[in-house]
Amino acid sequence: MPEEEVVERAQRDKEEGKSPSTQAGEFVREEMHHVREGKHGARSPQQAIAIGLSKARRAGVNLAPPKRGASAKTRAQAARDSRKGRSGSHKRSATRSRATTKALRREGHSAASRASLSQHAHAAANRRGASSRQQSARKAVRTKGKKKRSAAARKGARTRKGTLA
Repeated sequence: MPEEEVVERAQRDKEEGKSPSTQAGEFVREEMHHVREGKHGARSPQQAIAIGLSKARRAGVNLAPPKRGASAKTRAQAARDSRKGRSGSHKRSATRSRATTKALRREGHSAASRASLSQHAHAAANRRGASSRQQSARKAVRTKGKKKRSAAARKGARTRKGTLA
């Protein structure tokens, strides 16, 4: 069950007209915190992200199931989560919930480390085409605003220099 604060932040993102993936990002961020603080583990960054996206869909974020690259089983589960999100809350099975948490507790916590998340982000970016990345960058320019764009440019310059401090 996501924390109330996370749901409120996602709701605020929705009111500001931000995309469903941005709204879902709040739930993914929460999941990373859970893994880092030892509430449970995850086998890989992808698993932690998937858990966050599932929670987002169940909380009512209008996030479409993945189109390509995902198995039919994953797409079906995402569609099921979305339906759950639209139909209101349901009583969860305590036994099943406990079993899931117990299984996740056996996993490691390095899935949410900076290094593994960075590695995942690079791999994900490499799978996308140049035009797709360029399109995202152009959208960011349109939606970021002057202050944040300036801050991002400064950070980029620091990163290229090799001193991110």
